[in-house]
Amino acid sequence: MNYKIAVCDDSGADRDYISSLVRQWGTAKDHTVRISPFPSSESFLFHYTEEKDYDILLLDIEMGEMDGVTMAKELRRDNDTVQIIFITGYSDYIAEGYEVAALHYLMKPVKEDKLFSVLDRAAEKISKNEKVLNLESGGEMARIPVYQIRYAQVSGNYVTIHAAHDHTVKMTLGDLERELDDRFFRVGRSVIVNLTQISRVTKTEIKLDDGSALPLPRGAYEKVNRAIISMR
Repeated sequence: MNYKIAVCDDSGADRDYISSLVRQWGTAKDHTVRISPFPSSESFLFHYTEEKDYDILLLDIEMGEMDGVTMAKELRRDNDTVQIIFITGYSDYIAEGYEVAALHYLMKPVKEDKLFSVLDRAAEKISKNEKVLNLESGGEMARIPVYQIRYAQVSGNYVTIHAAHDHTVKMTLGDLERELDDRFFRVGRSVIVNLTQISRVTKTEIKLDDGSALPLPRGAYEKVNRAIISMR
């Protein structure tokens, strides 16, 4: 596989070290990696306006005027597929990573085996993002990228899939569930939710990144949280 990877860190030594590890990972896994190093958030965003096809971003948090979390939020406005891996010397920022769907946090100094494991996960997620559902909807064949699905809800003999556009198809929720992967979790008998789209879980509902709220059946709170932890 070919991967375009950005390494953004205001420390030249850290940029060089991470880049060298990424090259070793590519060689070990027989991947072709193209690495672009950046010394600041601003330099990356300036370059990103011209080239938006990065697959993986290894991003330091504590940098100059614009920190890594702020930059990631800017990036997420129009890119929900790039795999963001934060690199930091502090654990204080971990909660903020959920806002930008960060794949993982790596603590400095970064260890080779930890980085390789996270890059393997990133590659797996990129592969999943290429999966498309072909479903008949409204007399037409709809192609729905799986990563865009926020949740699906059953009503009678029909399932409504909420993605970039809503699609209602005649099928069972079980049939749809078999077409999906481990990013999705069945909540009770009527809903399947994309775990990567969840921003908050309470005892009574699931809040999604787009502001949607799904009722949480009694006894499902711990199951949903375990599923989120297992996925990460």
